[in-house]
Amino acid sequence: MEFSVIGGDMRTVRLAELLKADGHEVRCFGLEKGGSRVLTNEASLGKALRGAGYVILPLPMGGGEELNAPLSDAPISVRELAEAIPPEATVLAGKPEGVFAELARARGLCVRDYFAREELTVRNAASTAEGAVEILMRELPVTLLGARILVIGFGRIGKLLSLRLRALGADVTASARKCADMAWIEALGLRGADTRRLADAVTGKTAVVNTVPAMVLDREALTGVPDGCFLLDLASKPGGIDLEAARELGLRAVRALALPGKAAPETAGAAIRDTLYQMIKESDENELECSQWKG
Repeated sequence: MEFSVIGGDMRTVRLAELLKADGHEVRCFGLEKGGSRVLTNEASLGKALRGAGYVILPLPMGGGEELNAPLSDAPISVRELAEAIPPEATVLAGKPEGVFAELARARGLCVRDYFAREELTVRNAASTAEGAVEILMRELPVTLLGARILVIGFGRIGKLLSLRLRALGADVTASARKCADMAWIEALGLRGADTRRLADAVTGKTAVVNTVPAMVLDREALTGVPDGCFLLDLASKPGGIDLEAARELGLRAVRALALPGKAAPETAGAAIRDTLYQMIKESDENELECSQWKG
């Protein structure tokens, strides 16, 4: 198979290397700073896309005018990209939205979202949880054993992170909105809190980790956070913690995005590769989903 891999972070580099190791033809663009010894970056977007059967775009793509391409020597225009993709190619993208989504629909491109696959989102959540544990161990002046930690949100990342922290001896409180999630929190032996009412939950905490992509800790809520408490926001932008307000209040706060690509790029790249192979294998379903995308 012929793959064009455009933009992305280190997990994309590892993905491209794995595809090449599997014997596929791989052409890359926008990975110049990745330091790979086996990949060749094409001189132009057109050369990288020429003859591609599958075009792989990064996770996340970014919804604006430029592709998410931190390893590229120069910005990659989403409009130029959409125009250059061969009409017969299948585009495999991570969370395609915004400008690219509109242009792809207008051109009738076949676009499939690999991050919509549960097998990948779960593996991605596991890598994110491990990365968060690493940050906490590095940033906290105490061990996780005995640390009082609030995890806001009980989705995939919240669940996996809460369980990992508890296994390391932390006193974990997990917050949720849904009754079903609260039942799971109780069943797993964790402390529970309502995400809509965090004023009491933040008191006395060693660290607070947010996984909710909506503002849950604004300036008012942050006034109840104790001095010395470390704040970690894992949610996609705009995040759920008012970082500016936190710093003005003298609180240590960090936003950590795309952790799989930073903490475990090889594992993350392999997870994407396996997901892509499964999507390609489901050829009949692919055609149905692509026709639905075209509307």
